Amino acid sequence: MSNTLNRHQELKTILDRLKLTGMSRQFADLALRATKEGLSHEVYLHELAKHEEALRQERRTERLMRQSGLPLEKTFRTFDLSRFSPTLQLQIERLKPGTFLDQAVNVIAVGKPGCGKSHLVAAVGTELILAGHAVLWIPTSTLVQRLLAAKRDLRLPQELAKLDKYACVILDDIGYVQHDRDEMEVLFTFLSERYERKSVMITTNLVFSEWERIFKDPMTTLAAIDRVVHHCVILDMVNVESYRAQQASQQHIP
Repeated sequence: MSNTLNRHQELKTILDRLKLTGMSRQFADLALRATKEGLSHEVYLHELAKHEEALRQERRTERLMRQSGLPLEKTFRTFDLSRFSPTLQLQIERLKPGTFLDQAVNVIAVGKPGCGKSHLVAAVGTELILAGHAVLWIPTSTLVQRLLAAKRDLRLPQELAKLDKYACVILDDIGYVQHDRDEMEVLFTFLSERYERKSVMITTNLVFSEWERIFKDPMTTLAAIDRVVHHCVILDMVNVESYRAQQASQQHIP
């Protein structure tokens, strides 16, 4: 009995040292089950490895969520897809598995304020993380200031390299901030760097004909649009009613 306990403790110590935490937690219970059910050594090892893999996946998902900056409450569980057309619903369902990331396809959600653009792309971002992809959610104004500070400190390439580790960067509200030329240039640089390599998701209340408000110069505007829409899924939410306005209307008492 003493030898068994010593061997048990030694095995646990080895597994912990190897950082096989899932195996360390489960090997004793699974060994007991294997004995009772007459499981082979291969089946026992397979079950043990599955526990280790599941724990590592759970930890990776938690880490990716912490790093993403995503608003945790904006998921598909709290999103009313029935407000959208069947075509739009189908587009959204096709985005959930994240296969568009393999071809560095971009996603642009265009619509009026309050129609659910930010909630929608955040929900897609959460699905991407659950599929194992690194995602960054960031207001466009925050990203621009971050890049501008890096440029002033002569470390813009390093900052772009940090952003490059994300399979998808979600730029929220690209149309709300009217950028000056320096800000426009770093935003254009960011989009150009990711072109045909990594995906971006963008929310905007401006249709493409109004993007000159962002990039100022007509040629730069055309070049930016060309890079963003070349490989792109456009979620047209222009005719979707504002969720807030809809709720206010329902609560109105004549």
